[in-house]
Amino acid sequence: MMALPYITEHTGFTGTVYATEPTMQIGRLLMEELVNFIERVPKAQSASLWKNKDIQRLLPSPLKDAVEVSTWRRCYTMQEVNSALSKIQLVGYSQKIELFGAVQVTPLSSGYALGSSNWIIQSHYEKVSYVSGSSLLTTHPQPMDQASLKNSDVLVLTGLTQIPTANPDGMVGEFCSNLALTVRNGGNVLVPCYPSGVIYDLLECLYQYIDSAGLSNIPFYFISPVANSSLEFSQIFAEWLCHNKQSKVYLPEPPFPHAELIQTNKLKHYPSIHGDFSNDFRQPCVVFTGHPSLRFGDVVHFMELWGKSSLNTVIFTEPDFSYLEALAPYQPLAMKCIYCPIDTRLNFIQVSKLLKEVQPLHVVCPEQYTQPPPAQSHRMDLMIDCQPPAMSYRRAEVLALPFKRRYEKIEIMPELADSLVPMEIKPGISLATVSAVLHTKDNKHVLQPPPRPTQPPSSKKRKRVSEDVPDCKVLKPLLSGSIPVEQFVQTLEKHGFSDIKVEDTAKGHIVLLQEAETLIQIEEDSTHIICDNDETLRVRLRDLVLRFLQKF
Repeated sequence: MMALPYITEHTGFTGTVYATEPTMQIGRLLMEELVNFIERVPKAQSASLWKNKDIQRLLPSPLKDAVEVSTWRRCYTMQEVNSALSKIQLVGYSQKIELFGAVQVTPLSSGYALGSSNWIIQSHYEKVSYVSGSSLLTTHPQPMDQASLKNSDVLVLTGLTQIPTANPDGMVGEFCSNLALTVRNGGNVLVPCYPSGVIYDLLECLYQYIDSAGLSNIPFYFISPVANSSLEFSQIFAEWLCHNKQSKVYLPEPPFPHAELIQTNKLKHYPSIHGDFSNDFRQPCVVFTGHPSLRFGDVVHFMELWGKSSLNTVIFTEPDFSYLEALAPYQPLAMKCIYCPIDTRLNFIQVSKLLKEVQPLHVVCPEQYTQPPPAQSHRMDLMIDCQPPAMSYRRAEVLALPFKRRYEKIEIMPELADSLVPMEIKPGISLATVSAVLHTKDNKHVLQPPPRPTQPPSSKKRKRVSEDVPDCKVLKPLLSGSIPVEQFVQTLEKHGFSDIKVEDTAKGHIVLLQEAETLIQIEEDSTHIICDNDETLRVRLRDLVLRFLQKF
C-alpha cells in the first residue's frame, strides 16, 4: 500500500485499484505520517550524482552496498497520496468482482491486520489463490479464511514471517517484562513503531499487564501525526475485527481496551513533540513513536535525548529493519537495546499445515523460500517443503503458470434448450445436436436460436451488410460407432461382391474389391469409398457402410 502513489501517479496507470476499507484508511494514515515526517525536514539541495555506480563504490558502507540506487525516488506528496487513493474502489470480504467477464476476483480475510486480504482470481474452470501477509494467530483482526482457498490450481505464496525462529507470544512477554524492569529502575522506554498494527496488540497486552506489574502510575505516550485517527479508526471497523471484539460493540463497549487507557489518562496521544506534549511530559515514561528505521520522525529526538543514560531502554518490535543498522548512526550508545521482533505472519510450520489443508495442485513462491536462510544453511525446516516441489521466481521474472484454460462456460437460451432432442447412445449418456448462433460479448458466451430463413424482400434495395446473419444449412445426420471389418466383408459377400481383400494400415483397414476396382478405407474417424465414376455403386456401398453406424 505504501508504494501505491509511485504506481498510480508515475507510470501512466489508468486502471482501478481494489482494496478493503480498512486497508485504504489505515494505508492513508501510514502514508500521511511518512509524508509529514519527510516534509518536516526539507532538503535545501538534492544530490543525485552519487547514484553513479563508479562513485557509489567509493562511498562508506551501507551506501556502497545499497542495491539499485538508480531506482530510488523522492518521497511522494500528500497531493499524490490523495490522487492515488481516489483510484481505489472499496470491496468487502468474499465480494465477487467481475473483471471484463474474463475472471472473477475475491478478497478473503488473511488474519494479519485490519482489512488485510488474500485474493482469489478465478475463471469458470480455473482458480489461482494469492496468499500474502497472512496470520493464523488469534490477534485483533478477523481470522484467516482458509476454506475458500481449497481447490486451487495454483497458490502463489509470499509475505511470510521475516523472523521464522521468533515466537510472537514469547516476544510480547519479553517486551512487557523488559518494559517493566526499566520503568521500575527509573528509566524511560522508547518503542519505535508504525502508527497502526502491532501497536494495538501491544497496548492491549500492556493494559492487562499494567496493574499486576505495579505500573499504573506510569504515563504512556503515543506520538504520531496520525495517532488520534489511528486509535479511533481501530474502534470503528467493527466488522473487520475478530469475533470476541465484534461482540463487544453490541454491549456497547469499545472493542479495544486502549479506549479505557485514554479515558483513565494512562495513555495520551499527541501529533508531535511540540505543543501540548512538552507541557504534559513527565518521566519515567513509555513512548511509542515512529519511524522504526530511526532515520526520521520524532523517534530521532528521543534517541538523542535518552541515548546517553544506561537507565533507559529502546525496544524494537517491528521486524522490517535490522536494529543494528538502525542504531549505527547513534553509536556509542549507553541506553539498553532490546530486540523483540513481533511478526505474526505465517512461519514454515504453519505454511506446511496450511498447504496440507488447502491442497493446491501447484505452489509458486519467491526463490528465497525454497532454500534455508543463508545465515542458517543447516536449518532445512526453514523452507517450503511441498509436493510437487514449489515453482520459484525471482524479482521481476515472468512465470508461465502450469495450467491451461481448456474450457469455457457457454450459456444456452431457454427456447433453444427447449428444442433439443437428446438421444441415448449408451446407458446414462445422451447426445443432442445443436445448431445455434454463438454470441460473445465481454467474454461471456451465449448460444442463441438460429435465425429463421427470411423471404427475399420484393424491393431491389440491397440489404445492409450489418443485418446479414449466418445462413443455416440443413444438416446431415451425424454418424457414430465403428465398423467391424469381418462382418462388413460378410455383408459385402452377401450382396454379391467377390474377390475381397483386406489390408491393415497404421490408421485402420483398407478393403479392396478387386473385381469392381473399388477401395474402401476404414479409419477410426472416417470412411472413404473410392470408386471410378460409378455413382450407383458408391451409393450401394455407402448404404452398406451406414448399416453398421448409428445416426442422430
